[in-house]
Amino acid sequence: MIRKKSRLGKPLDLAELARLLPAPADPHLSPDRHLLLEDHLMNEIQSTAPVPAPAASAPPHRPARRVLLIGVPVTAAALAGALVFTALTGSGGSDPAAATPPPVDAPVVRIEPGSTARLASTVERIAAAAADRATPEPGPGQYIYIKSQVSYLSVSHTDTEASKAQVEPLHIREVWNSPDGRHGWLDEPGYKPKGGVTLDSDVTRGLNAPSYDYLKTLPTDPDALLTKIYKETKGQGNSPDQQAFTTVGDLLEEQLAPANLTAALYRAAAKIPGVVVLEHAQDAAGREGIALAHVDQDSGDRTEWVFDPTTYTYLGSRAVQINDTNGIAPGTVTTRTAVLERAVVDAQKQRPGAQGTRT
Repeated sequence: MIRKKSRLGKPLDLAELARLLPAPADPHLSPDRHLLLEDHLMNEIQSTAPVPAPAASAPPHRPARRVLLIGVPVTAAALAGALVFTALTGSGGSDPAAATPPPVDAPVVRIEPGSTARLASTVERIAAAAADRATPEPGPGQYIYIKSQVSYLSVSHTDTEASKAQVEPLHIREVWNSPDGRHGWLDEPGYKPKGGVTLDSDVTRGLNAPSYDYLKTLPTDPDALLTKIYKETKGQGNSPDQQAFTTVGDLLEEQLAPANLTAALYRAAAKIPGVVVLEHAQDAAGREGIALAHVDQDSGDRTEWVFDPTTYTYLGSRAVQINDTNGIAPGTVTTRTAVLERAVVDAQKQRPGAQGTRT
């Protein structure tokens, strides 16, 4: 066997070294998987990145109800993205001490059929109670405070296992907003940086980013209000009816609205095709009630607004999977919320007490 002499003391030629080494493999994602991973990564960046200072374009809304985690083989091409993904999801925002709790299995409930038989009378009771309820009006320098208990869905989906629906553990979310919507604060331990994030923004207020001052400008005639909602949300969401229902729900969840407008919103919602009444529903705090509900035909889940069966006070909401879509079994509860406190306070980050006026 002939051996080549080594060239001691002389640097190896890189081209020759590359020739002597075995050719590297070419692991790469298919175009479809690459796009899925890229889309998910961008969603994670947008939903977990710290909120910018006052120059932000818009305040953050509640988290999207559904995050699709796509399992891919760990290849050299995916390794860098996987490392970034781990860094983003492994902590609450930028604070490494605020670790995000691991998800838990989503609860499953019996699906109760809805009915329109008592829709008109039920909505009228809810609307009348809202109109009669004393609602404080926040003044300059004050803040609208909303404390909620929430849980949102994340779906893990792998190549080798069936889809597994998991949700965030129930946790507290607190929001402060000035009446004009220009100043605010959000505290959601484990899901936002420790201490919270600013909601300060100069964005123009509208149905998708309402402020108390904006809500006061909306019509209180249910037909005119619904017409405005359909017009200004055209092209958004999965269908005009579902988007209208979702918009009304968003106006009720983490905001304070004048009593007459709240009543008008309920009466407008009753006119949306597909809205039904449920005799039994439950919010995130475990409170039993009746509900107004609407099914999203694309995602296959039903959004339910839960009300106290005696006082007709809005308690919270939940989303229940009705059809087997994206591998999520019917009856799976994909979202749960409960409004624990709604008040006007005198300063940002102040909680209700002697200085706060509760609703």
